[in-house]
Amino acid sequence: MMSDWLIYFLGAIAILSACYVLFTSNLLFAAFALVLTFISIALLYLVMGAEFIAVTQIMIYVGGIIVLIIFGVMLTNKLGNEPPRSGSHNKFIAALVSVSMFGLLCFAIVQMNFSNDMIGGSLLQIKKIGQVLFTDYLILFELAGILLLIALIGASVIASKKDAA
Repeated sequence: MMSDWLIYFLGAIAILSACYVLFTSNLLFAAFALVLTFISIALLYLVMGAEFIAVTQIMIYVGGIIVLIIFGVMLTNKLGNEPPRSGSHNKFIAALVSVSMFGLLCFAIVQMNFSNDMIGGSLLQIKKIGQVLFTDYLILFELAGILLLIALIGASVIASKKDAA
């Protein structure tokens, strides 16, 4: 019973913070609201027993993509002393596409057959993924991390260059 209320609470936080991301014009506040959305979704995964997906959500989205977005926002040139702002022009089309996607996802969820067989061996799968990732693919895993770091440093250098004109 308590987990039901926790799921509803975390879902409400995720929905409200995602709506804030949609409707704010301040990019920095939108990035922080996106962090809150990702963390609440990771906590939802954790409450529902999907620990691997929760950790993956935090490592990839909160740890990587959000840091990249915040660097991008911080390194953009400001107009005067105002923070960078974004505007939207196609709200009707965006709403139509969003409602269509929501309907399609609801239809797919209703048609899906959820059984206990899907959850049964999840801990064994997590262990197998971890062993393969850190034994057979360790060098590729580390090279991907180094490549992403080089890309982040390169983007920072390119964004911070001043025009000589």
